[in-house]
Amino acid sequence: MRLRAFLPSLLLLLTSCARPVPQDVTELTYATPYSPNHPFSKADQAWMAFVEQRSHGRIRIRPSWSGALLSSDMSMEELRHGVADVGLITPIYARGGAHLIRIQTGFYSGADSIESQLALYRCIAAANPEIGHELEGLKVLAVQGGSLAGVVTTSRQVNSLADLRGLRLRAPTELLSVLESLGADPVNMPMADVYSAMAKGVIDGVIAPGDTFKSLHFAEVARHYNNLAIPRGAYPARAMGMERWNRLSAQDRAILEESQAVWEAALAREIYAALEKGLEEARAQHVTINGVSRQEQARFDALYLRDSEGNARDLSRFGIDGLRAFRTARASVQGRDKIQCGGNQ
Repeated sequence: MRLRAFLPSLLLLLTSCARPVPQDVTELTYATPYSPNHPFSKADQAWMAFVEQRSHGRIRIRPSWSGALLSSDMSMEELRHGVADVGLITPIYARGGAHLIRIQTGFYSGADSIESQLALYRCIAAANPEIGHELEGLKVLAVQGGSLAGVVTTSRQVNSLADLRGLRLRAPTELLSVLESLGADPVNMPMADVYSAMAKGVIDGVIAPGDTFKSLHFAEVARHYNNLAIPRGAYPARAMGMERWNRLSAQDRAILEESQAVWEAALAREIYAALEKGLEEARAQHVTINGVSRQEQARFDALYLRDSEGNARDLSRFGIDGLRAFRTARASVQGRDKIQCGGNQ
């Protein structure tokens, strides 16, 4: 077990020795669990190109793909300890220490675009110091949002919320009670198991964004998609260990600060492109695509926010004022996809 824990650091050391770094060049390792061809990785490569070009080669990024250095559930702690210089973090999957960051992703009803999700996250983070406490030891380099999820079903078409009754659907944890209140039979399982579960009839469908019709091949086993707008939250997704950040020159830090907007724009661009490709695949496979009425959407939003407020209140057991963050979010949503920090909090 000790050898296994040491292997990532050994790999990094051996790789560093194999490629000498000129004295006037700062080399930063970047680690991600995704392959180089994943949409997230394409955005990462756009960021790398910007940093190297903007610094005239003074900063060089050395990537480590496919989970060779960082894990998904411990990446924040691993970056704090210098396993890599920069990395993809997923505080929403962290084993502990990121309670508010995880729960606040359920406060985004009305923030439909990635741009509005990022704006709302910044409102929440600015007004709630607990976010900063949970990120202690890290320098955030990019915040990430995502495509709204919908209802993917195999054989039964969903035209209204009433049609969810009796459907066995794979859903994320934060949606289980909402779906139960609508009469569905929600289950939680790894997304990697969903394709086979739908193909075998174990489940009737899944709560997922449209990009999954191509990225996870759902168009092969599902026949219907209802684009009920199921909110998606933003969260810090790329970071550097603060210890490493503090060792950089002021000039290098300035370039990385500037690169945040570039990285976030590249992520949004790749996520939007993946969604369009997924919907194109769905149409090509004759998947029916429909929606719900404005009244039905409003009803779902009300149920979603009711559960979100309850989850926020439950954070008090960790000594966290989750209701303050929830109220910040609701005061900042000025209309559908319109965010303005402030209001009566």
